[in-house]
Amino acid sequence: MEVAQNHPDEGAFREFLIAVLLHNEAVADHLGLQPVDVAAAVLLDMRGPLSAGAISEELGLPSASTTRLIDRLEKAGYARRVRGRRDRRTVTVELVEGGLDDYHAACASTRRHLEVLAARYGPEQAALLLDMFAHLATAYRSAARELREGPAPAR
Repeated sequence: MEVAQNHPDEGAFREFLIAVLLHNEAVADHLGLQPVDVAAAVLLDMRGPLSAGAISEELGLPSASTTRLIDRLEKAGYARRVRGRRDRRTVTVELVEGGLDDYHAACASTRRHLEVLAARYGPEQAALLLDMFAHLATAYRSAARELREGPAPAR
């Protein structure tokens, strides 16, 4: 889906992006975390236990930032480091039991609003929207990777 500059629909898409960013910040503030911490916790929920390197790769963070992120999640009681059974040098990060309970509670009003919205769409439309979200996620991850790996703008 290409949204050209100055295209009439570009404003709606930008409004959507701003709303998602502001929502993520509001949830993080409510939980006493940073938005990237919440992203990491949700990532652990979706993917299961991950190494610090995998978290770093998924979120595009330097290893030192990932270490601090994991420290914050542990301190807040959301996640823990687990040493490998066979190789004690390996460490994975996993959510603690009920680790996302506060997150789910914080998102209760969001789910209520989204359920009202979802009622507007039939099963075929919902499937199309979910497919679009998956492809949007891939596109944004690719663009973020390109930004991180490319040169900074000259000023």
